[in-house]
Amino acid sequence: MNLVKLCSHMLALFAVTAFASAAETTPPADARVAQHYAIGKISTPPGVDPQLGGLALLPDGRLAAAFHHGQVAFYDFKTLNWKIFAEGLHEPLGLLLGQDGSLLVMQRPELTRLRDTDGDGVADRYEALWEDFGMTGNYHEFAFGPVRGPNGKLYVSLNLASAGDTIREEIRGEWSPIGLSREKFYDVADWKKNSTAAGRMYGRVKWRGCIMEIDEATGAAELFATGFRSPDGMGFDAAGNFFVNDNQGDWRGTSPVHVVQRGGFYGHPASLVWRPDWEGTEPLKLPIEKLNALRTVAAINLPHSFYASSPTAMILIPQTAAWSPFGGQMIVGEMNSGRVLRLLPEQVDGVWQGACVSFVDSQALRGGIHRLLFVGDTLYVGRTHLIWAGGEGIGTVKLTKTPFEALTMHATPDGFRFTFTAPLAAGAAEPARWPVRRYYYKYHEPYGSPQTELTQITPSKVTVSADGLSAEVAFADLKPGFIYDFNLSGLTSKQGESPLNPAIAYSLNKVPAK
Repeated sequence: MNLVKLCSHMLALFAVTAFASAAETTPPADARVAQHYAIGKISTPPGVDPQLGGLALLPDGRLAAAFHHGQVAFYDFKTLNWKIFAEGLHEPLGLLLGQDGSLLVMQRPELTRLRDTDGDGVADRYEALWEDFGMTGNYHEFAFGPVRGPNGKLYVSLNLASAGDTIREEIRGEWSPIGLSREKFYDVADWKKNSTAAGRMYGRVKWRGCIMEIDEATGAAELFATGFRSPDGMGFDAAGNFFVNDNQGDWRGTSPVHVVQRGGFYGHPASLVWRPDWEGTEPLKLPIEKLNALRTVAAINLPHSFYASSPTAMILIPQTAAWSPFGGQMIVGEMNSGRVLRLLPEQVDGVWQGACVSFVDSQALRGGIHRLLFVGDTLYVGRTHLIWAGGEGIGTVKLTKTPFEALTMHATPDGFRFTFTAPLAAGAAEPARWPVRRYYYKYHEPYGSPQTELTQITPSKVTVSADGLSAEVAFADLKPGFIYDFNLSGLTSKQGESPLNPAIAYSLNKVPAK
């Protein structure tokens, strides 16, 4: 996610948004959302900039929150009061309860352990758990995390620097000699020309554009994966699969969601220089065919501006009665609108793919959704904006009535199988009620991509189950490598309700075998 973008970045965003088709599905009316979700807010500490970098739940039931100007504060749900726990942190963008009862916070320069050793409710020890990564002073070098994996290890992600600005003469860590010479970075008068050679986003100091694995007890770190641009959202599903999203931009036709494995490369070439097996070739000079062969494609592509522009935190919906029937599914925040998406990933013959669909989409939720946390039957939403799109404060969401929605979506040898939260009404078997826009985003160096080979198609056959809760949608020509973007607004439930979120897009990487 880009929390800060210069004007050139904003212009690029608007240029890519211009590719959006007039067929874009209109977001659901707030009045309909209010029939199913209660959206509210809680106060933030007085005198504290109300932009959120992290949320966590303490063992005693209090809420912990990290704020942009460096405070960590605790909120008591019983008294409705805040207490400042720590101050003076540098742009904290992640918060996690430590296994030993301490609080872990990811600052821009380090992963820090906060301790209250004298029991007065205020941190008195700030310990650097891990700081062995490079910094150049570039404004875009954000640091996200940590999240904890099923193996107990911590994972953090490190942003690339942006050609919207140069670097400071004093840097931290090892400098990579591969690519534009360091001296050229200080030629400010000619930086516009030099920045093109550096790459729109660059990682010339160690571990930029990488996911790192850290031992919580010792602080020892290892490179886990490369190929990222601005990976703000990380999370594990119930089976222990590691999901990481990234932000649309250079080498990112749209915002991807990856299932990340050790040693993998996920598309942005800048961080390849930090792989121990890299042989010294400038990654930007490699043929696109070679880079494409090296990378693992996204499991789910979030169509730009239709679904997401800057995805953020990813967490699992709890499997409780309050959140049924969505329990166990993953959700992801979005910076540019008041929207939280559901992700519906699946593995087909060893290949990850799947769908995205809005979960809650309302102006009442407001933009800048950066951090997410479930506490009991409430979803807490922490917002940020800095100088770009977004919002501020902490919102709350409760599910009050299950909406009519596509609940799941799976690929089949001939098309897709949907299940719904309520039985479909008569007429759902008419193919015309299932219009699809089929397209893909290019993998290339330029910023973003248009929807390429955009085609409007109609299923050849639709078969609805006897109970009306599922439907098989078949196509005469099912092509892998494309996004199948459905508009389900022509469907209704037997109760006469149309889908609250009718747009659902499946990234088909592999057609299942028959």
